[in-house]
Amino acid sequence: MLVVGLTGGIGSGKSTVAQWFAAHGIPVIDADVIARELTTPGTPALAQIRQQWGDDLLTPAGELDRAKLRERVLRHSAELEQLEQLLHPLIEQRLKSEIDALKQRSSAPYCLVVIPLLLETNLLHLVDYVLVVDAPESVQIARVMQRDGLPRAQLQAILKRQASRAARRQIADEIIDNSGSLDALAPQIDRLDQLLRRIASEQAAR
Repeated sequence: MLVVGLTGGIGSGKSTVAQWFAAHGIPVIDADVIARELTTPGTPALAQIRQQWGDDLLTPAGELDRAKLRERVLRHSAELEQLEQLLHPLIEQRLKSEIDALKQRSSAPYCLVVIPLLLETNLLHLVDYVLVVDAPESVQIARVMQRDGLPRAQLQAILKRQASRAARRQIADEIIDNSGSLDALAPQIDRLDQLLRRIASEQAAR
């Protein structure tokens, strides 16, 4: 099975692209979903976060208040590093196990692994092929402000900590232009699905 990594900056449209691939019958593994699962109530990771930062970062139901955590670590770079040191190895381990499990049970020619911080976390070794969803920063900001209501200053702080568009484009095997409408995505995904199926078939024949 060909392992295809999908990455892009915040608001670039990774989730939408992943849904299009899923509609083509392609299994999708999402690092953000894994991160949420690793920090649900009762998990060791949430217990460590609670020990490090206290109950202030929990909701009344005992769940992680992600908005509060994001706001805090963006203001304190040392705390962001501590959070990453805790979560990134756990996420990488789960990604590996889920990819291995897919290879064992799925007959799909390739899988899509959505890793927003693929470049920043040095996880390129997990994938065989890289797709980058690209959009101008102005478009990213407008989308996220409309979707999540994040303050512009907080959003710009997030963008500053992510890899640049140029850096992501350099690691791309293919770039998906998501600067326009949803209708413009469909032909790009159709073309890439056919391309990836062909690459996967050639890989399997070796």
